Amino acid sequence: MSFIEKIRQPILAELQEFENVFNTVLKSDNTLLSNVHEYVMQGHGKKMRPILTILAAKLFGEINKATLYGAFSLELLHTASLVHDDVVDDTMERRGRPSVNAKWTNKVAVLSGDYILSKSLHSATVTHNLRILEAIATIGMILPDGELLQLANTEQAALTEEKYLDIIKRKTAMLFATCTEVGGLSVNVDEQSLNHLKKYGEYLGMCFQIKDDIFDYYEDAQVGKPTGNDVRDGKLTLPLIFALRNTNGTEKDEIVKMISNKDFSTENINKIMQFAHDNGGVEYAISRMNDFKKLAIEELMNLPDNEIRISLIEYLEFVADRDF
Repeated sequence: MSFIEKIRQPILAELQEFENVFNTVLKSDNTLLSNVHEYVMQGHGKKMRPILTILAAKLFGEINKATLYGAFSLELLHTASLVHDDVVDDTMERRGRPSVNAKWTNKVAVLSGDYILSKSLHSATVTHNLRILEAIATIGMILPDGELLQLANTEQAALTEEKYLDIIKRKTAMLFATCTEVGGLSVNVDEQSLNHLKKYGEYLGMCFQIKDDIFDYYEDAQVGKPTGNDVRDGKLTLPLIFALRNTNGTEKDEIVKMISNKDFSTENINKIMQFAHDNGGVEYAISRMNDFKKLAIEELMNLPDNEIRISLIEYLEFVADRDF
């Protein structure tokens, strides 16, 4: 049995209920909009965020309408952010298929992303839970804040690990934290347990993003998108930040010059990636990911010991060990 199958096993019935409703959420009498939505949903991946929300809820109680619509809302919010991100980053491919902006146009991608975002907020209101609505509205602000913070750090060669961790917390980790928070809120968990759930989600999200950033330094990684993209975009992530911080000499100066001048030819990208490998950057990023993994497990140890907690541990193992 695969990691994903193990994770899903205790909530198969709830996931089927989620799928039944989710398939109707984005139906529209606008043919173009309907075609875009159908295309987006076909390439939607494993729905890891709804799974996380449902697991967090079932750890404490029975799944209910608020759980399902909270999960819908978060998945739609995440989907809208991906559609918009592909426009911002001029990405032509996602998970091995043309992105929405590549298949249609930037205009269609932006407007359909706006529609999905509005559907997300509408789904949040169906929970009739003000704290869930507040949590989802808040993460809706935090995600672009993280992206803008990354864009604001134009002097990439000077980016510190502390600033990097702040960026990935905002642009990725807090969405996972909101998934576990919404799951807990939907079944009225106590505040202490809710805090442990949120911290588990946050540390899980930090693992997820660091792992994603590690993928960028492997040419043959089966990650559903071209590797080297972060380097090509001039974004410093943890492997390169560490390598630059812990080396000196002409090779470092050459790498810094490439980054500062945005001189990202294929040859230079390969040099930068190799520099990160040769100077311990990838190994260090793996060790920091494992630090957050340990923190996530510590938070789980404060929560009920049942089959759902086992699935949450397996979820964490999957995030750290995945190859896409």
